[in-house]
Order: sequence, then structure tokens, then C-alpha cells
Amino acid sequence: MIVYGIKNCNTVKKALNWLTENEIEFEFHDYKKSGITSEKIKEWQQKVAWESLINKRGTTWRKLSPELQASIVDEAAAVNLMQEHTSLIKRPIIEHSDFILLGFIEEEFKLAFGR
Repeated sequence: MIVYGIKNCNTVKKALNWLTENEIEFEFHDYKKSGITSEKIKEWQQKVAWESLINKRGTTWRKLSPELQASIVDEAAAVNLMQEHTSLIKRPIIEHSDFILLGFIEEEFKLAFGR
């Protein structure tokens, strides 16, 4: 299992703490430091809608010009923007065998991991 996110994000910290406390092994990928490939983003888009991968509540989205925000109308534009501004990617993204989870909602984690 791989957890994708940014190490200093509070939501990521909550997810990592929950996984650790529940003795669930994971690998962490900090896409702020290590980046993210367009192939990986496209892989996620096969499992969830591209719109849900963009964190529109965050500071990075709000700092974008209205014109740039309006230009994100399809998967290709979203991939390019997420690669350019990795802080826009929803976090954490939990990639586990055949599914992914977006964000940290404890009830969803309990269901997904049988806890």
C-alpha cells in the first residue's frame, strides 16, 4: 500500500497516525518532494473522476487566476496542472491493491481496512 501526500499536511498526518496505530503497513510518497508522474495521475483517473483529485478548497487552488481555474475542463488539463502544482492534488491518496481512498475519513478507513 502506498500513501501519497505531503508530509506536513494535517490530514495526511491524521491518516498516517491512524494507519500506524492500526498496525497497517504502508509506504509514503511525498509528491511535493518527489513529484508525481502523469502516468500515475492518469492511473488514478481510471479509478476516480479527475475532478475529485483536485483540492479546490486549498490555498493553492485559490491562488490560481480565475482564467486558469476555468481552463481546467478535462483530464489532460487537470494532469498538467497537478504536475505543475502538486499541492493541488487531494491528500492523502491511499493506493491499495484494487482501490484508492481520497482524503482521510476515519469511517471509510475502518471499512476499507476491516478495523
